[in-house]
Amino acid sequence: MKKEFAQRPETFTEQWPGELTGHGSWAGPLVGMPSPLFVVTSYKSNGKQNACFQSRSVFTENNGELYCLLGWVPAWNHMLTSLRETSCCVLNFPARDLMDKCWKTIEVNQFETDEITAAGLTAEPATSINAPRIAECFLNIECEFVWERELAPGDSSCAVVCVKALRVCMDSDYYDENKTGRYGKTGFVYSSGARNPDTGEIYDGGFAGMEIYQ
Repeated sequence: MKKEFAQRPETFTEQWPGELTGHGSWAGPLVGMPSPLFVVTSYKSNGKQNACFQSRSVFTENNGELYCLLGWVPAWNHMLTSLRETSCCVLNFPARDLMDKCWKTIEVNQFETDEITAAGLTAEPATSINAPRIAECFLNIECEFVWERELAPGDSSCAVVCVKALRVCMDSDYYDENKTGRYGKTGFVYSSGARNPDTGEIYDGGFAGMEIYQ
């Protein structure tokens, strides 16, 4: 039996202020659509490393090029400012065992901080752009900034940002599915956190993997 929802279920309570009404929405956990997790890295204007743990994004292709639409970029954080200033960034994809350190980049995001190093990760220079990569991540995509748009017309508090891939660096054990591979418990990590609208139950801790079916 299908049910229809036009407003927030009464069973949905916020785990922190703004989770379902500010930075997020009630429809997100209701739908439970997974989104890839990765860390966007660049340099701040003072030369320090910037690292932003990112989700709510989609990858697409056109005319032989790979693009990423960063779906929710707050206007007040360092990432959008750095993209505007440097016109480049790296998308770094961690395996599950790096989740704690990647999450820590949210906590060590002061302007004067080298955020990659402060989170316990290793910075290395990108090959084709002036941005740092995270050495421990199995996949790094070096990108150039293409455009930004308001997420909602008239709302300048957050943006949708488009970046284009220029170079891909991937661990060979990960691109070989007969070895470590990109899927399952050792590969790409997705944000999840689906809820039951009847009970409000949260089904997992917020991280998910992907299995391949043939």
